[in-house]
Amino acid sequence: MAAKEHHYQVTVRWTGNRGKGTASYTAYDRNAELIAAGKETVALSADPAFRGDAARWNPEELLLASASACHKLWYLHLCSDAGIVVEAYEDAAEGTMIEGTRGRFTNITLKPRIALRDPADADRARELHHQAHEACFIANSLNFPVNCEPEFV
Repeated sequence: MAAKEHHYQVTVRWTGNRGKGTASYTAYDRNAELIAAGKETVALSADPAFRGDAARWNPEELLLASASACHKLWYLHLCSDAGIVVEAYEDAAEGTMIEGTRGRFTNITLKPRIALRDPADADRARELHHQAHEACFIANSLNFPVNCEPEFV
């Protein structure tokens, strides 16, 4: 069976020209907009460590959010298929990035807190995190570890 291809398109529009463009490193803002047809615009910037606006999403947060959201979607799907009822799911994901000659992420740790309708399902529900990780499109696209430390409440 041939693999299905899915294509995505977004526009990232830089909005940080203060009138002098990139005449110097301090002459411009790092602000931008993330635009996709039919969706609300998302305000972007750089991490404040790189002269960005802390009130806006930065690329590092978006990468972390993508890994967390993809895992959650697969996990809920697998729980549903297994007859495990999840009533709440909240992930306090964390990621580590290092600077250097070639800055990069070194790891992501997902920390989902999950409420199950039947606490007796916790062991099987914990196992499904491994399957969700194996299926996650985002995790499969990264070149560093994505760990998961679920907690059942």
